[in-house]
Amino acid sequence: MITPIAIDDFLLLDDIPLLDVRTPAEFEHGHVPGAWNLPLFSNEERVKVGTTYKQISREEAILLGFELTAPKWADFIRTALTIAPNKKVGVHCWRGGMRSGAMAWALDLYGFDVHLIQGGYKQYRRWVRDQFEAKYQLLVLGGMTGSGKTRILHELEKLGQQVVDLEDLAQHQGSSYGTMNKMVQPSQEQFENNFAWQLHSLDPARKIWVEDESLNIGKRTIPATFWQQMRDAPLCNLLVDLEQRITSLEKEYGQLDKEFLIEGTMRIRKRLGPVQTKEAIEAITDGRMNDFIRIVLVYYDKTYRTGLNGRDPGKIHPIEISGADPVTNASEILRHIQNLPDQRQASHSEWKQ
Repeated sequence: MITPIAIDDFLLLDDIPLLDVRTPAEFEHGHVPGAWNLPLFSNEERVKVGTTYKQISREEAILLGFELTAPKWADFIRTALTIAPNKKVGVHCWRGGMRSGAMAWALDLYGFDVHLIQGGYKQYRRWVRDQFEAKYQLLVLGGMTGSGKTRILHELEKLGQQVVDLEDLAQHQGSSYGTMNKMVQPSQEQFENNFAWQLHSLDPARKIWVEDESLNIGKRTIPATFWQQMRDAPLCNLLVDLEQRITSLEKEYGQLDKEFLIEGTMRIRKRLGPVQTKEAIEAITDGRMNDFIRIVLVYYDKTYRTGLNGRDPGKIHPIEISGADPVTNASEILRHIQNLPDQRQASHSEWKQ
C-alpha cells in the first residue's frame, strides 16, 4: 500500500526507515539525518534523463529512465528488504515526483507498506527552516577563548540540561585553528539539517544551552533567526584567569602540527598585525606554544569583547571560574543561574530535569 504523507507526520512515526532515492551527489550535499540512500539513478544517469527531458520530451525521458533502471529493480528490492525487513518504509526524492513514485510503485508491488513523502526533500527543507523560526528558551554559555565552555556544556548535558553543541554540529571549534587539523565540515545544507533535527528532539518548553558563537563557525553559518535569538538570550559570561586559559589551550593545541598552526595564524595576519604574526610564527617554529597562544589570545580576547559590547548589558551575567574541573564548574553555573532575575519563572525542579 502507498500512503502519501506530510514530512511533519512522517517524523512522528517510530522506527520506519526513510529511503532517499535521489542521486549520491544530491544525498551527499544534504539529506534527512538517518535516511538511507537508495538512488534510482547514478549522478551521470540523472544528467542524461534531465537533458532528454529538456531537449526532447517528457515521454522520452521516462522511457530512458526505465531503460536505465531496468536491470536494477531486483537489487532495489533486496536492498530495501535489508534496510526494512518488516517491509515498512518512507520514500522521497527531490519534490515527490517520478523518482520516488516509481520506487514506491515497485516496493508496493512487492508487498511493502510505503509512506510517500509529499513534496519530497524540498518540503523537508521547508520543515528545517521552520525549526529555526520557532521560539526557544535559550541560555548562552560565554567566555573568552580557553574558558572551557565546550567541556562545561557537555557536563551540563550530563546533569540533565538540554544542550545544543553547535561546534560539534559544524565540526569546527570556531577559531582559525578550528578544524584541529582533522575535522571535515558538513555542507551548509547538512549542517542545517542536523541542527534542525537536534532542535526538534528537544522540549521547547525547557531551557536550551548553547555556546556563544559568531554567526559563522568556520565556513558554516548559523541560521540568522536562531543566531538572533542567541544574541537576545541571557549570557552566562565565564570569567577565567588568563594563565588558566593559556594552560588549557596549550594542552589542546600544543600537540598539533606546526605547519597547520602556521597556516591558521597566516589566515588572521591582517587582524593580528604583522609584528604579532611574525612573533607567533617564530614561537610555533621554536616550539614555544605558551608564547604562541599568549600572542594570538590578544586578538581573540579583543574580538570577544567586541561581541560582548553588542549585547544587552542587563542580560550579561558574569560567573567567576576559579578551577579547571568542568564538573565542578557546571554545578556552580547551575547554582548561579537559579538566582538570575530574568530566570525567576524557571523552577528549581526544571533545572534538575
